[in-house]
Amino acid sequence: MTLNSLKEKTVGIAGCGGLGSNAAIALARIGIGKLIIVDFDIIVLSNLNRQYFFMDQLGMPKVDALEINIARVNPAVIVEKHFIQLGPENISILFQDCDIIIEAFDLSAMKKMLIETILTEMPEKYIVSGSGMAGWGNNNAIKTIHYDKLYICGDLETEISENTPPLAPRVGIVANMQANQVVEILLHKKIQ
Repeated sequence: MTLNSLKEKTVGIAGCGGLGSNAAIALARIGIGKLIIVDFDIIVLSNLNRQYFFMDQLGMPKVDALEINIARVNPAVIVEKHFIQLGPENISILFQDCDIIIEAFDLSAMKKMLIETILTEMPEKYIVSGSGMAGWGNNNAIKTIHYDKLYICGDLETEISENTPPLAPRVGIVANMQANQVVEILLHKKIQ
């Protein structure tokens, strides 16, 4: 497969915050064919320290703003957006046409729910998750591990707290690692 073949692929992104918005932009820049983006949140000022949004987009649904930003980067990318909350009842419906799904939630309970639902209901799908990207520094602790069709990017330890907030440098590293892992899977692994 070649880089040009990415325009035939579809990637789902569950959550359009720090991880999801940055991963979506990275994939758009390299010519992914279609992105299915899902989030139920709106942009607030505190998001701008790590998410791919702008001051004039405050108050917008994240999926609407991300669709605009993707089009500014690469208007050839098809964006299917859903302004809803994901749950076990709609995950397999919304992401059925995806080659790979990026998990980009903040809350560990939502991460667990998404991963378990996909592994159970869509075992043929690859999942690229993020875990442990809060704070700053310690670049060498960030890595990717995988278990069959589940890939996890991050340090797998650093939880968000008052002393370790999510900030653009580490969140961006992990989001780009997720996008890079998606490309590696799409170009080197057989997608069924």
